[in-house]
Parts: sequence; structure tokens; C-alpha cells
Amino acid sequence: MAYELVIRGGTVVDGTGSPGFAADVAVQDGRIAEVGAGLDGDRVLEADGHVVAPGFIDIHTHYDAQVFWDPGLTPSSHHGVTSVIAGNCGFSIAPCGPDGAGILGRTLQHVEDMSLDTLVAGVPWDEFETFGQYLDAIERRGVGLNYGCYVGHTAVRLYVMGADDAYERPATEAEIDEMRRVVADAMAAGAAGFASSASPTHNGDRGRPVPSRVADLAELTALCEPVRDAGRGVLALLPGGVFSNEEVFALQRHVGRPVTWTALLTIKGYPYHEKVIAEHDAARAAGVEVWPQVSCRPLTFQMNLAEPFTLNMRPSFASIMGRSHEERKAAYQDPDWRATAWAELSGREKGVLAFNWPSLSVAESDHRPELVGRTVVELAEEWGATPLDVLLDVSLADDLTTRFDSVLANDDPDAIEWLLPRDGVLLGLADSGAHVSQLCDACFSTDLLGNWVRDRGVMPLERAVHKLTAEPAEVYGLDDRGVVAPGKAADLVVFDPDTVAPGPLRRVRDFPADGERLTADAPVGVRHTLVNGVPIRVDDEPVPDAGDGNRPGVVLRG
Repeated sequence: MAYELVIRGGTVVDGTGSPGFAADVAVQDGRIAEVGAGLDGDRVLEADGHVVAPGFIDIHTHYDAQVFWDPGLTPSSHHGVTSVIAGNCGFSIAPCGPDGAGILGRTLQHVEDMSLDTLVAGVPWDEFETFGQYLDAIERRGVGLNYGCYVGHTAVRLYVMGADDAYERPATEAEIDEMRRVVADAMAAGAAGFASSASPTHNGDRGRPVPSRVADLAELTALCEPVRDAGRGVLALLPGGVFSNEEVFALQRHVGRPVTWTALLTIKGYPYHEKVIAEHDAARAAGVEVWPQVSCRPLTFQMNLAEPFTLNMRPSFASIMGRSHEERKAAYQDPDWRATAWAELSGREKGVLAFNWPSLSVAESDHRPELVGRTVVELAEEWGATPLDVLLDVSLADDLTTRFDSVLANDDPDAIEWLLPRDGVLLGLADSGAHVSQLCDACFSTDLLGNWVRDRGVMPLERAVHKLTAEPAEVYGLDDRGVVAPGKAADLVVFDPDTVAPGPLRRVRDFPADGERLTADAPVGVRHTLVNGVPIRVDDEPVPDAGDGNRPGVVLRG
């Protein structure tokens, strides 16, 4: 028989970790119909010399808002990703009160570098209040990739307690009961689980700790229990050094659902990751299912001083979060403010870690393009100034538009190589959709397959595909995805193992309200991608969005 579509002549790496084998893959009615030799199709996509794999799964995204104005979820869709999980870190955009973007938008502006103007213009805030209504709004418009989303602790706290109380005080017993009900309703509507953050890096409106950071372990535990009661879903946490590994292990035992946490990143010269892995391996042997997330990408931000995410946890910078552009510039020019900031950032204050100045270099500058590529430390030595003075003076000359590359963590390639292939860790922290003007790690899948698997040989190709597909599918209960086998959803990617690579990053302005972002829209070696049997990429080019007819993704409702 002739099937609707056949991918012909490739090497199938099926996601299970088994060796690849030569076969055609037939697709019918959105599912894989047959895997074998000599299959016929009304439409044929050639895969000679290429690998045919399950579509990749990105478990750590922040596409909660972007899904409305960019249903193709770019650039993830360019890199073979066919399913995403949003709502990470507790920052879902539902449930949401009647003020729409309001306090939730201002929180996302500071903690996830999302333009408030873009959020106001791009999200249909009047179409949803509850989490279920939010998923309904996405379904009405259609989505290009399969889309799952956690219900977020910060969103739930703001919804139940109100803006000021959620940011400022512990919840009462009655408020915790109401938050439990809201989480339970979200799970019933199809949430992928519950997400929260205790990370000291997460500061929101007016520089205050985000609402989830105000909660104690008892509140966190109570809000995780509806996931237990639902009998499905994942808990996604940022313990942030606030909650110990043992406390996270105990929480997982109590709830009985998989827990994943962000993120186990490497720091050169500080092999703490080995101790963390030893503790988790021992816990897994005792039946605890806690998955640290690891990344193949150095955590590199291209920050500017209009919204300096990498510095905002320092008190001097936190004090001016939310200030106007002119007020920020006035602070940066003030000698007293500079002296205070330098004391914090230089490590002169007792117990305060110095900022990693050698990691900072000029990435973009309109007024001083000759400085691009120069480190701030080099310039400070030449100018007889502190690195902070260089950072501020160059930025002020550019009206705070200067971009600086800053490597925050995950800077030890040998340690990354040791972590990536391990059992018990998930590939995560792409942060796709967040920090869009400063970061783009949505290309992690092609980076892994090219830089780490082909070039560095950190693990066999079959193992890497398993970690991109079947492994996260099993943890998240996506039973019909993650494997190339008859009956499974036809989420498929065809790539050239000899050339696959993430391609360059570039800065564009294609978001609502003239919002800018970094994107990676020119990968190498990603030939075809199918979502539920519909091609969204053919012969190395994305298929143009033709409205609902070319939005083949589904909302993953558990």
C-alpha cells in the first residue's frame, strides 16, 4: 500500500538507545504506520545519508507568552524539537487576575528578561483567567509544536494572595488551602505538573524576591500534593541552595512523582558536581526519583545595563530594578552608588563573593565598536579604572545599549563531558523563550549532536538521541512519543550526523511592540522535521506558517 508520507533511505536511530538500522518510516493519520524496507508513499522525503530520529523534547522552556504570537515556537522548531514543556521556575502566566499583565508581567520582565510592552501587546490577557482557560486559548489558535506547561508557584501565589501580600509575607492556612485547590484545578485541566523556585537569582517586581521565594518548605509541600493526588505529572524545582538535596529527596518520597531540578552546572576549578551526583546516585539506588538537569551549553548572557539580569541579585543593582531609564542612568553616574556597587562586586565586603570580571567582554557597542571582543579587565588596566567604571562608562556612552558577554557558569568542558551521558540526569536548562535579548540556548539539541557527540565523542549517537527523546518522554509520561515505532505519534527529525550544528546567533526585532531577541534560525544539517505527521521543515528550510492548517502540534494535557 501507499502511505500518506514515507521518509525513505535513512538510518533509524529509534530513541531506545539501540544501534541504528537502515529503514524507511511510513506515516499515516499523524502516526508512524510502519518501519521497514521498500515502503511506498504518496509523498516521499529523502533521508539518504541521514539519521531518522524521534523529535526532540525540550523540558525547560519559557514559551508561556511567546506561544501566542509565535505558535511555531522558534527557534526550537528549527533544531528538531517537536515537544516543549513551559511554565518552568514557577513562572506560568496562568492563573492570572483581571489586571492582565500587571504584576505578573512586571515579574517576568525582571526575572526572565521579557519585554513588558511585548507581553502587554502579544498575549490575549482577556481570554483567560484559570490555567485551563489558558490552555484552551492556545488550542483555539493552534500551536506548531506539542506544548505542555506546568502551573507555576509564583503565578498561583499572586492569583490567590494578591500582588503585595504574595511578594511580602507567608501564606495563611486558608490561603494555602485555596492555592492547593487552584493547583488541583490546573492538574485536572491538563497541567504538566507544578513548578517553583527558591533561587536567590530570581528577583521580580521592584527587585523583590519572587513570590515563590517567600514560601517555606511546608507551603511548597502542600502545593505539590495535588500532583500526587492526580497520579501524574512532574515537579520542577529550583532549590537554589535554600532547600537541601535531602529535603528534595524527602519531598519526592512524600509526593511519589518524578522531581527534576535546575540546574547542575559546572564551575571550573570547583568540582562540586561530583558530590551532587554521588548523593543523587545513592538516592536513586534507594528508590528516589530526582533528576538534576544538565546542559551542554556554557551559561553565557549578552547583558546590557538597561536590564542587567546577571547583576540584579546584588543589592546595589536590585535597588534600581524597575526604575525608569533615566533614573538608572543617574544611578550609574552617581559616585556614591558606584562606590557601593564596587564594594559589592569587588569582593571587598566580608562574605560577599566577587563578580567574575574576567568573564566579561564587550559584545556590541554603537559608539565604541573597536572595543568589541575586548575584556572589561583589559580595558580597566589600560584606562586606570575599575572594571565597574569601564562597564558603566561604555554603557552610558551607548545610552545603556552596549552588550557584554558574561559567562556565568557551566564553563568546565571536562566536567560537562562527564555529566552529559550519565544515567539519572536530564538534558535541560535551554531556557527557550526567556532572556531572549541576552541568551539563546534553544539550539542545545544540535549543539549536543554536533559539538559534543560528533566532535568530542562524549557518548554514542544512539545514547544522545535517547537522552533527547525517549528518556524525557518516559519521565513526563508522554507514552506515545519519544520512540520511532509503529503506533507512536509521528514526531520525527531527519538530520545529517556529519554536519549537524547549531549555526550562528543573530539579533532580530520580530516580537510585538518591536521587541528584540537573539535567535538561532540557521542550523546546519537539520533536513526534515515532522510534528504529528505534518512536515514543518523540509529540505533544510522551515515550512511557512499557513495558519491553523500548518499548526500540527497538540496541547499535552497529561
